[in-house]
Amino acid sequence: MKILLTNDDGHDRPGLAALHKAVASLGEVVVVAPAGPQSGAGHSITLNSGVYAEQINRHKYIVKGFPVDCVRLGLQIFAPDADWVISGINPGANLGTEVYPSGTVAAAREAAVLGKKAIAVSQYIAKGCHIDWTITGYHVSRILPLIMERTLSPGQFWNINLPHPLDLSFAPAYQFCQLETRPHDYIFLNASGLYYYEGSIHDRPRGAGSDVDICYGGQISVTLMTL
Repeated sequence: MKILLTNDDGHDRPGLAALHKAVASLGEVVVVAPAGPQSGAGHSITLNSGVYAEQINRHKYIVKGFPVDCVRLGLQIFAPDADWVISGINPGANLGTEVYPSGTVAAAREAAVLGKKAIAVSQYIAKGCHIDWTITGYHVSRILPLIMERTLSPGQFWNINLPHPLDLSFAPAYQFCQLETRPHDYIFLNASGLYYYEGSIHDRPRGAGSDVDICYGGQISVTLMTL
C-alpha cells in the first residue's frame, strides 16, 4: 500500500512528523507538503503561475503552493499510484463549519475529487493546554487502521478529530457522527482600520451527537464527508 501525506502547516511541522511515524508501518509513505504555513487556505489552488516543487529525497517533496496544489502534484506526478491520501495532523480542531476554510480538510477533499480514498486528521487543543505529539501520534496510529478498513464510496472521505488532553494509559472511544452545521459566532475588532476576528473555538455550537459534541466530550469524532 502507498500513502501520500500532506498538511496545511508546512513540511517541517511536528504534526506531519507524528503522522508519518503513525503510518510508517502501513506501507510506502510519500510526503508532498507545502513549503510554509497555509492554514485557512481552504480549497485554494495556484493559478496563472507555475508551482515550484523541490524533491528532498525519494519520498519527500516540498511545494511552494497550497495543500490542494500538493495533492494535485502528488497524485498526478510524484505518487500517482497512491492508495490513500492522509492530511494532517493539524494542531487544532477542524470541526463543524470550520471544515470549509480548512486547508487540512481541503487536501483530503481534493483527493476524493480525484478518485482517491482520503482522511483528514486534526488534534483539538483544550483551553490552556499544549499538544504532546508523541501521545497524539500514538492514538492516530491506533485509529487510522480501523477507519481505513471501512468502505468509502466515490466522492467520500473521512474527517477525524482527536479530543484533548490525551494520555497513553487511556484510549478514547471513537464515534461516527454528523457535522455540526450551525455557524460559529465571532465579532470583528477594529484597530485603526484593521479588523480582527475575535471568538473562542471552545464556545462553538455543539448539538448533541455532532462532531463538535463528540470531540469536546472526550471521544474521537469520525465524520463521513461527501462531495
